[in-house]
Amino acid sequence: METRTVNAEILNDLVQINNDRIAGYEKAIEELKSEDADLKSLFVRMIGESHKLKMALATEVQALGEDIDQGTTNSGKIYRAWMDVKAVFTGHDRKTVLNNCEFGEDAAQKAYKMALAEEDLSADLRSLITEQKAQLRASHDEIKALRDSQA
Repeated sequence: METRTVNAEILNDLVQINNDRIAGYEKAIEELKSEDADLKSLFVRMIGESHKLKMALATEVQALGEDIDQGTTNSGKIYRAWMDVKAVFTGHDRKTVLNNCEFGEDAAQKAYKMALAEEDLSADLRSLITEQKAQLRASHDEIKALRDSQA
């Protein structure tokens, strides 16, 4: 397959992962109690982060002359369904919500790692994806630290 097409496919996969991340945090906000305003503001920040990452990726897809995928991944839909089921059994406590968010952050890290493993990825896109992966890693670590601090 042509390198341009492969690069666009990789970028579109990452656009979809960020769409999943946005939807996951929107779902997490719904699960929070009113006293969890600190988590709500954190999750709103994470949603904003994914919108920025997605726009950078989409700009590159357009530069390659390809169409931008609008949806979410199948695995993302599975992840959100899993959050729904898990919430039914465990309630809506902070630690559970943070556990679910960390699960989503782990999935994003894995997707970015797989993208970087693609041999046909151009150098400029590799650099963009590496930067985004590092930014998402910091967010992952923030969620994990919060989760670990819960009783």
